[in-house]
Amino acid sequence: MAFNIVASSFEQKYIERSQWHMTGMTGFIFGFVALYFNFVGLMTQFMERWIIEGVLTLAHLTIMGVALFGGVTIAIRSKNLSAAGKVANGAAVGAMIGIALSLLMLFMTQLDIRFMFVALSNKLFLFLSWKQGLEGGITLQIVLSAALGALGALIVVMPKVLRRPLIWGLSAVFIVGLFSELIQLVMQYEFILGFRDWFFTWEGQRVQGAMVVFVVSFSAMLFWTIRGGAVKERFGQLSPSGQKSIRYFGWACALILFLLFPAAAGSFFGQVMMYVGLFILMGMGLNLELGLAGLLDLGFVAFFAAGAYTIALFTGEHELQILLLDRPLTWWEALPLAVLVSVAIGFMFGIPVLKVRGDYLAVATMGLGEIIRVVVLSDMAAPLLGGSQGMLHIPRPSLFGWELNDPIYLFYLTLVCASVAGYFAWALENSRLGRAWMAIREDEDVGQALGINLVNVKLLAYGLGAAFAGLAGAIFAVMLTSIFPHSFQLLISINILALLIVGGLGSLPGVVVGAAMLIGTPELLREFGEYRFLAYGAVLIAMMRIKPIGLWPSAARKREIQSAEEIEASIREQMEEEGQRT
Repeated sequence: MAFNIVASSFEQKYIERSQWHMTGMTGFIFGFVALYFNFVGLMTQFMERWIIEGVLTLAHLTIMGVALFGGVTIAIRSKNLSAAGKVANGAAVGAMIGIALSLLMLFMTQLDIRFMFVALSNKLFLFLSWKQGLEGGITLQIVLSAALGALGALIVVMPKVLRRPLIWGLSAVFIVGLFSELIQLVMQYEFILGFRDWFFTWEGQRVQGAMVVFVVSFSAMLFWTIRGGAVKERFGQLSPSGQKSIRYFGWACALILFLLFPAAAGSFFGQVMMYVGLFILMGMGLNLELGLAGLLDLGFVAFFAAGAYTIALFTGEHELQILLLDRPLTWWEALPLAVLVSVAIGFMFGIPVLKVRGDYLAVATMGLGEIIRVVVLSDMAAPLLGGSQGMLHIPRPSLFGWELNDPIYLFYLTLVCASVAGYFAWALENSRLGRAWMAIREDEDVGQALGINLVNVKLLAYGLGAAFAGLAGAIFAVMLTSIFPHSFQLLISINILALLIVGGLGSLPGVVVGAAMLIGTPELLREFGEYRFLAYGAVLIAMMRIKPIGLWPSAARKREIQSAEEIEASIREQMEEEGQRT
């Protein structure tokens, strides 16, 4: 009995010490994040960007969001504390963030180091101090940060019926304010101009507009939180045919809206969606190589370049084209050539690396891709490929005499090509060849022992994957009407690899989701310049922590993870039983 009492006292001290350590580390990390945002100039960049005009800028929202998320984080991690304890720890984390910002203000008044950190300006000091001077600003900053940290913890501990609507309401206000300029581009029609002007200015949301967005989002989520279970129950009581009809109707409505959106929204959105479509095409090609066959290819951009240069060579007025043909080919006639040339280069690309595996394969393919880029830039190939000057005056495709000279038309062309390519990718995945790819992905030696011809299977993976990239390159060439070697850099291969990892390796829907997240979102946030890539990296890190197998993983990957978790749980139970018997 005495031993149990002593052991419990030591355990309590350990819990208290670990909680104190957890709170301190959380406050330190989020305080460092807040300081980093100020040192790199993020706050200065966002000061002029209104979320709610005259009330809240993106800079205010960013610095307040750091304290808010600090409180949320410590409340989630402190599982053994009461609600009051979580709120108190959230306030402590927020206060530490406020102290870090206060030290920055004190530092700015005592030392002039703007020659090193240009962003630490008087304007930033006025922002951090809320124009209250040093002493008033320090007090206000610490109190406000502590209150926001406590609010973040309070959001975690409040009942679900209030938490979800509140989060949705605040998130809706933020998203509408962040994309207010893009939303106004869509609302250019005369019959809604009055509503748009009441809702927005070109600086951001109006106060009344933000209130409407919050109330509508809060009310909708509150209704779903209260009545959503009953709605799901009634849906479950329908016959299977009725459920399918409702699902098909919903998907049909979503498809119609998706098809009509670029035409209604304008050329900018058509351009962004077409760019996403190109990466979806390339992602499906790399998914055959990496997601199915397990062949990591960092030189994939070479196939993209092959398709683009083939279109430029055979559709424009070029010396090689004049020697081979009586007239320039149309885009539709040159498209099969672009795909075939990309497939041929894919086969040639795969031959030198047939026996290379793992990280060495990634380095080898990256080297091959760089060799092709250097060759294109060389003086030897300049008479044929234009060298660093590129190839200009590439004609756009025409359909029934109608020139596809608008990004919206090119988006629909990309959509059709991606749909056809997606069907072939799905068919390959479920074919005998697809199963052979998945077999060598798991273990090449076992696959070869089962009778799989590794040479044929690998070369087909490189060649068929290259076909998708060549198709994307053919569209890319007519999108710009000119191509340059610097448009085909290693970064494109890395972006394609990243969207596969984010979406889920081996998953066709994952390719679409990954491209929309990693390619579409940064394009929509171009107004924030290079700072948008800071959010890009942060989202990647968070996603790897939260969804390491991807946002939409393949069914096979889900089964693997589920079986691994079941095995781990059974082993843990056995160990606990053995410990209890001991």
